[in-house]
Amino acid sequence: MKNLIFALLLSVFAINANAQSAPKTAETSKVITKQLVDIACGECQFKMKGKDCELAVKIEGKPYFVDGKSIDDFGDAHGEHGFCNAVSKAEVTGEIVNNRFKAKEIKLLPKK
Repeated sequence: MKNLIFALLLSVFAINANAQSAPKTAETSKVITKQLVDIACGECQFKMKGKDCELAVKIEGKPYFVDGKSIDDFGDAHGEHGFCNAVSKAEVTGEIVNNRFKAKEIKLLPKK
């Protein structure tokens, strides 16, 4: 009986040690270079779940919150044509990492 319990405990420790040493999955990323996108408030315009008004871009139909630029970097977000009230166009360069867009450059395009 003691040998059975010892073998069972040894098996549990071996499985746990193997799980801890397994390789972690790499961060998923995609480089974006000078791509034309929609840009607006993620919560107000793209209906994303968030805690506050936050800048977001829509790349290939999917919205991503933006890191590296603030929603107010481009004027009053709650103004008549601000990101909380209107979707604009922008040319962006950066990288999508873990479902967030890490902005290197955002060039807001003039409204037509």
